[in-house]
Amino acid sequence: MKDCQISAYTFITTWVNLFWGDLMDFLDKLKKFHDYEEQLKWEGTFADYLELVKKNPIIAQSAHSRVYRMIISAGVSEQDGHKHYHFFDGQIYGLDEAIERLVEEYFHPAAKRLDVKKRILLLMGPVSGGKSTIVTMLKRGLERYSWTDEGAVYAIKDCPMHEDPLHLIPSHLRDDFYKETGIRIEGNLSPLNAMRLEQEYHDEIEKVKVERIFLSEDKRVGIGTFSPSDPKSQDIADLTGSIDFSTIGEFGSESDPRAYRFDGELNKANRGLMEFQEMLKCDEKFLWHLLSLTQEGNFKAGRFALISADELIVAHTNETEYRAFISNKKNEALHSRMIVMPVPYNLKVTDEEKIYKKLISESDVANVHIAPHALRTAAVFSILTRLKESKSRGIDLVKKMRLYDGEIVEGFNAADIKELRNEFPDEGMSGIDPRYVINRISSAIIRKGVPSINALDILRSIKDGLDQHPSITDESRKRYTEFIAVARREYDELAKREVQKAFVYSFEESAKTLMDNYLDNVEAYCNSNKIFDPITGDEIDPDEKLMRSIEEQIGISENAKKAFREEILIRISAYARKGKRFNYQSHERLKEAIQKKLFADLKDVVKITTSSKTPDETQLKRVNEVIARLVDEYGYNTTSANELLRYVGSLLNR
Repeated sequence: MKDCQISAYTFITTWVNLFWGDLMDFLDKLKKFHDYEEQLKWEGTFADYLELVKKNPIIAQSAHSRVYRMIISAGVSEQDGHKHYHFFDGQIYGLDEAIERLVEEYFHPAAKRLDVKKRILLLMGPVSGGKSTIVTMLKRGLERYSWTDEGAVYAIKDCPMHEDPLHLIPSHLRDDFYKETGIRIEGNLSPLNAMRLEQEYHDEIEKVKVERIFLSEDKRVGIGTFSPSDPKSQDIADLTGSIDFSTIGEFGSESDPRAYRFDGELNKANRGLMEFQEMLKCDEKFLWHLLSLTQEGNFKAGRFALISADELIVAHTNETEYRAFISNKKNEALHSRMIVMPVPYNLKVTDEEKIYKKLISESDVANVHIAPHALRTAAVFSILTRLKESKSRGIDLVKKMRLYDGEIVEGFNAADIKELRNEFPDEGMSGIDPRYVINRISSAIIRKGVPSINALDILRSIKDGLDQHPSITDESRKRYTEFIAVARREYDELAKREVQKAFVYSFEESAKTLMDNYLDNVEAYCNSNKIFDPITGDEIDPDEKLMRSIEEQIGISENAKKAFREEILIRISAYARKGKRFNYQSHERLKEAIQKKLFADLKDVVKITTSSKTPDETQLKRVNEVIARLVDEYGYNTTSANELLRYVGSLLNR
């Protein structure tokens, strides 16, 4: 009993020390963050602020410029002939072309004060395509960026709209200011600050208090979000602020700016960004205010002159609502003030798989084991539903999918990919959305009731869910069912290759040995030479039987064998000139032939071993070795490895 008490005491003491230690570490981090926050805070007079501007003019940048610089500061690289903006890494996948267009056609020219700046940015695309994620990333990015030196934002102290201090400079002095600093001042002093300048500071501009602000959606500083509700109950004050009737008696007039709450979303989003959710569903009166804001940089509120605002307005909608909007002639004025950026679904299998992994990692099922290739198989299905049949090249959807994913497809090159993409500019604007697939994966996990699911579980769940999807027509349901069958065939090949590699001890070495043997014979054949037999030391003819046994795996006919062999030698020569090493993966068709040959040689062994209900000791040992290799080297767990072996065994027995 005493020992048990000591053990319990030791356990509790240890746990308390660890918990308290972790807690103290966390509290220490909080303190350091608070200290850092205090260091960044700045307050001074307008005269002090001008000195900061002269030293670092970038702090006087516009909201559009701030967003562009924020994106660029994260880094830019070239990928597949397109610019890749690292700002969107980890959240947006497969939309490099859409993001590049967004940055280069909107953010960049807007940052340069070109006319694009006077447009509402409207992201248009299918549901769950990434529109909201893009906007959220911009908002969170601005919050972080305002804590940096480059993204620092300064405002007139105690101004509810966080007004730009440079608005204090009178209009007749702004040309001189531009000549001296190169900074253009746009916008006029707000009614409230004009009154404060007169009454609090007695028109002594240099004494006006200025402070550094940090953009925050939660605190409604420089970032706003407007979501329409019932047009009958929603007030325009949600956008532009409202009169504070409790102060009318004190200030005597509704036109006194002190009697007005400058707390609408347009007020609070000044100096940053406002997200206009479901903009096209809004009542017209809410959209009228956007006309002058986008074109002139100001809006009307209460009984005041036009109020200046420097903010980027981002809206998003789906294609159906957008088409209905532009078909209404009454919307022409607003439509002309929009820049519409299509945001289609991703069309790359590899990136679609990353989307699923991200969504699963953020859920409560992140600890469930998902067998290798399961998410890829789901991604194959999703991408197939989004692609359009090409009429000009006679290419099927599977080959098109592989080309888009960066795979080498015989007979096609980079120019063909560009041609295929240009054939259907709206490709990716329809099809299955990622949320549907994630919902079906979740359903598969719950239904199976074990902490492991595989590709077949997911495909089965996707198929069952098609009947419950409200927006899928009977025609689409039939088409999607066919794509499920195609995705399963793709998985069947992956599964067989996976088991093949697991059965072949040291697969890479076996493939290399077989390839080297094949290449020795091919070289001798093409050069009309003999080869040296390492065992007898004799010179012998090239082994035609060996070469054909490999070539036949990929359908190379007797008439085509010479051309194929010469093609291999040309590829080897090209690699040698570039100083690159040629291996069995350097030629896609040769790689496929080598793999199939190795598997064919082992097929009977695999078939017997995986399908035997009462395996003998040798078979059982081999199965256990394969399972161990699948677990240790290929990412399976014991359950999914056993399921894979049983499934491949059933495929081989058909």
